[in-house]
Amino acid sequence: MRPDVAALAASPRGGGFDIDTLPSPAAWVSPDGFVLALNPAMRDCLDIETGRPFSDGLRSEDVGAFDLALKRLTLGNPSASVEVRGSGERQSAFIASLAQPQHNDPTCAILLQLIEITRLRQSFDALAERESRWNHALVGSASGVWDQRNNGDMYYSDVWRSIRGLGPDDPIAQNMEDWLKLIHPQDRERVRHSIERQNEGDPDYTTFQYREMHKDGHYIWIECRGACVERDEDGQPARIVGTDTDVTARKAQEAWLEGLSRRLKLAVDISRIGIYETDYDIGVSEWDHRMREIFEAPLDEDVRVGDFWERKLHPDDRERTLAYVEAKMAELKPFTDDYRIIASDGSTRYIRANNLPYVDNDRHLKMIGVNWDVTEDQRLRQELERQKALAETRNAELDQIRIDAEYSALHDYLTALPNRRYLEARLDELRQSASAHSRGIAVLHIDLDRFKQINDTLGHGAGDAMLKHAARILRDNIRPTDFAARIGGDEFVVLLDYDGENGVLSAIAERIIAEMRQPVWHNGQECRFGASIGIACSVDRSSDPRALLQNADIALYNAKNQGRNRHEFYTQSSGRLLADARRLSSELLRALENDEIIPFYQLQFEARTRQISGAECLARWRHPTHGILGPERFLAAAEECGVLAQIDQIILEKSLADVAAWREEGLDLPKISVNVSARRLMDPNLASGLAALDIKPGQVSFELLESVFLDRQDAAVMTNLETLRRLSIDIEIDDFGTGHASIVGLLNLKPSTLKIDRQLIENIPKSQEQRILVMSIIQIARSLKIKVTAEGVETEEHARILKRLGCDVLQGYGLARPLDATAIAELLRARKKAAAT
Repeated sequence: MRPDVAALAASPRGGGFDIDTLPSPAAWVSPDGFVLALNPAMRDCLDIETGRPFSDGLRSEDVGAFDLALKRLTLGNPSASVEVRGSGERQSAFIASLAQPQHNDPTCAILLQLIEITRLRQSFDALAERESRWNHALVGSASGVWDQRNNGDMYYSDVWRSIRGLGPDDPIAQNMEDWLKLIHPQDRERVRHSIERQNEGDPDYTTFQYREMHKDGHYIWIECRGACVERDEDGQPARIVGTDTDVTARKAQEAWLEGLSRRLKLAVDISRIGIYETDYDIGVSEWDHRMREIFEAPLDEDVRVGDFWERKLHPDDRERTLAYVEAKMAELKPFTDDYRIIASDGSTRYIRANNLPYVDNDRHLKMIGVNWDVTEDQRLRQELERQKALAETRNAELDQIRIDAEYSALHDYLTALPNRRYLEARLDELRQSASAHSRGIAVLHIDLDRFKQINDTLGHGAGDAMLKHAARILRDNIRPTDFAARIGGDEFVVLLDYDGENGVLSAIAERIIAEMRQPVWHNGQECRFGASIGIACSVDRSSDPRALLQNADIALYNAKNQGRNRHEFYTQSSGRLLADARRLSSELLRALENDEIIPFYQLQFEARTRQISGAECLARWRHPTHGILGPERFLAAAEECGVLAQIDQIILEKSLADVAAWREEGLDLPKISVNVSARRLMDPNLASGLAALDIKPGQVSFELLESVFLDRQDAAVMTNLETLRRLSIDIEIDDFGTGHASIVGLLNLKPSTLKIDRQLIENIPKSQEQRILVMSIIQIARSLKIKVTAEGVETEEHARILKRLGCDVLQGYGLARPLDATAIAELLRARKKAAAT
């Protein structure tokens, strides 16, 4: 963008209003013709873009005229107009109206609006062609002459015959009735009457028009002029002479002009301008309806020169306005004037007038012009002038605001790092300056791990604080010559000079990852997150930086896919991994459509009696080619695709259906627990969806990850949790002991059960510390009247120790592996049969 265009673009664009609200094509342009902004209608009309000369969208023949119109504005004219055509395939014709809201400021942006006149121009051109053809015809031929006598003698000239397409030897109707058959049916009676009156010498019927059949079969319009030139002794017509003229073209033109007149009237009505014409020699001014409306003039009274209009002028403007009009009248030059009038209610109205004084053919001094009410525009201009006056007292402050605005346009408002726009510009700069540098380029694409959980559970305030913290870490770990940007959400990009040493890049990436993993405290809450980094580099400075950025994105995906909190360099295989992940996502979406997601059930047992107390419902994918897939194969893709909540819903509905079928068979599974993702827990439609299901009280519990259970909950989450309680759905905290839950959080959430994570259960046979920790959790839960379920019970010793520590429910491979619905039904039948014996 040119410096002068950029300066204008940074200021309020000339008028202080949004041209996107205008229905007609409109744009703001700089005084030297560069586009600052354009609305969609303008973009549809011309092939132009912001920052380019407006004349790029015009055909070359019109560029000079357009530049001249711009020049008029810079010389002081408040507005100008010019007819132009679009360039290339868009060669529509337009009237381009240009106005400079602050015409006393030559640097002010110009409002440019287009009115399409393609059809009107074509019509005018066609009309001109027809008029030319008609004039040549008039020069080259005369009207057809006819002469009729009462003795039967008739004469018809060659032109008369040619009008009708007749040759010298073609027969002509010999009587009135035969001739009338050639007349258009709608005209026959009128023609018969007109001839009778013409024969009687009625002057009103000397001329009349009608349609007659041409020899070729179409109708032509004839203008007949005739009169009785001789009468017999009885006073009856003895001889009638006249001429026939083919006025078909003229009638077509009249019809077109009538249509054009209607269109022009509509245009005038829409523009709300008043039109007048004053004859100073006669002393009368003719005003149209809108003109009388503007000036509140009576509709049935003549407007006299020196009377009504002069009295309406504002007292402070009267002398100046009258003197100005008189001076311009003497020069006989067009002029524009702005003045005020006093309305009937005493208010002041602002009027703008375009006027053209001239002397007519009768040497009468006249003036024609248009007036329109610009009160609202004037008020806006006054407000702009007030703002300008205020701005002039704060030049230094505005300079700083401009600097801040330019900075803000290229920087992230939250972290103050360069933004995506700045990164794009930097990449373009690196590509264009490739030959001037010998060192290579490295791109680090950084994505924060577990940031969304912080945002969802602690709120956006905590999320913003973590983003600022991450930005500080990046600044502290790169050189001043390096470039770090936040490109959106929790994603960052770092550009580094690269000399071929991957070890240096690895060291930087590991340092960033290590610092990102350190806990951060916000409002008394410990926040933990990490970072995954994808790296792409090239020692060849001519490499496309945008391609490197794309490769870094692929490497980032690989890093996250391999466990997060790590960095990965881009390799050819990285691209294949991304393709595999995308293929997996597509297959998962098809799996949902094909009903391939099914529940598996892992039974839970009372710790004291080993009776079945329930089952956890787990999602499995019955893949058509790979068989049963566990959640570790597809849950990451499900979260990325945004279908995790949909899978939760499917598992709940299918599990309820299985339990209902077992109960009809007499098989009892006391309770099922299903996992609920954080996204589904925040769904405002969760309550209505659950209410539609047949859920018996105490039959279902929802397992919530401890990571979504913090001391401060989102309002939607708390509302849904209250709904679950009303529906008698229990709440369980899954993976307890690995997250951030506090005693206060437990009191707020009031879960029915805590599920101790398998990591705390695994070593209790060998570790006294682990046993003490588990026992403490059980005692805290018991004091809060919360049941405890232990996951990861792999051995009988696990079960024995947990029973002694007071655990309520046991779950793990040592007791029962996850099974499908058919296998669970068989197991329940076997236990029922064993109990009966």
